[in-house]
Formats: sequence, C-alpha cells, structure tokens
Amino acid sequence: QVQLVESGGGLVQPGGSLRLSCAASGSIFSINAMDWYRQAPGKQRELVAGITSDGSTNYADSVKGRFTISRDNAKNTVYLQMNSLKPEDTAVYYCNADRVLLVGRPGWRTYWGQGTQVTVSS
Repeated sequence: QVQLVESGGGLVQPGGSLRLSCAASGSIFSINAMDWYRQAPGKQRELVAGITSDGSTNYADSVKGRFTISRDNAKNTVYLQMNSLKPEDTAVYYCNADRVLLVGRPGWRTYWGQGTQVTVSS
C-alpha cells in the first residue's frame, strides 16, 4: 500500500555532513507527521527529529543545532540534513510516516522505511 524509500546514508568523517531523504509512495491522501529515528548497535531506537504537515518540528537534544528536518508535502518526502556529524551519530536511520490517511480507506496508519546506515568515522 505505502512504501517509504530512504536514501543518502553512507560513511563520513567526523565534522562532515550527510543529507538523508525518504520518499513515501502509494495511495496516500495525507501524512500528518514524518519522523526520523535511529538505532545504534545494542541501543534502543530513538527519535531524532520530526515534522508535521504544517511545518512544526522537534529534535532530540543530542542533534539540536546540527540536524535540520524538512519536508515537501507535494512529494510526500522528508529530508534530514545532518551537519557536524559525530561518531556517536553512527546508527541505522529509519524514516517513519505517522497518522497516514489512505485514499478511500478510513483510519490512521503508520509506516516505516527499511533503514539506511550512517557511519561517522575517521
């Protein structure tokens, strides 16, 4: 029904930058919130940043001032610009689409992407 496809991960040196993208496709009427989560080895998945359809954003304290989330509602795409990357940012980053309304179907739904690896290392 709905697919989330992430891209933009990779290996970067400390202090470097990466831009993640996540495009949602399918029979989508609207998406209320789009978020980025991450999960490092041996740790729980954590919320990194989120953005609502009206542009309201929130960030984890650990990334404030370094990461910027944005979205293109017309393309159902969310971005995460990551600057001043640190080794502790190393994780698999997951895109989440929350409170999704499908065309012709009632009820909210949540979808996850497959994840993209971000490695920060010299």
